[in-house]
Amino acid sequence: MNVQNGPRKAQAIFAATLELLAELGYDKLAIEAVAARSGVNKTTLYRWWPSKDALLAAALRDSGLFAVDIPDTGSLRGDLLAVATQIHRLLTSEHTAPVVTATLTAGPRRPELGEVSRSFFADRMAREEPVFERAVARGELRPGVDPVLVMDLLAGAIWFRLLLRGGDAGPKFLEKAVDTVLGGAA
Repeated sequence: MNVQNGPRKAQAIFAATLELLAELGYDKLAIEAVAARSGVNKTTLYRWWPSKDALLAAALRDSGLFAVDIPDTGSLRGDLLAVATQIHRLLTSEHTAPVVTATLTAGPRRPELGEVSRSFFADRMAREEPVFERAVARGELRPGVDPVLVMDLLAGAIWFRLLLRGGDAGPKFLEKAVDTVLGGAA
């Protein structure tokens, strides 16, 4: 759904949805609670989103909570470090981390959320593509390198360190991750 074609209070609805997701978790998230918190009648919510999954998918996609700026620092290393820093922020911020965690735990059981995740990452990769095009043009990256693989390796390292290992992923780790991805492990 395009927010401009949605209900007038779409951003308030999305904010309420994501706040409640973070507070209660996916299983306890309810359309009625979103309606109450956002000040919108639940019939309005059902008119636009036929299910909790559809509403949550729209909130994740259209709220702007996970918006990132695509950097242009003048170097591939600088751009990747800036992207890595933004990924770290999204995974650790008090506003976004609980939403990420709740979405990840619900996603495998909810096909609609899985589709939103795939769409989100495809869109993000399309927006990151210029980072790699500029790097090839500057001679920093050989043509034919798979940007998706590079981002999977970099983002995967951050996600794994923070969410699965529970380890530190501060600035030194981010630099090492970027340098390892760029230089290879050998």
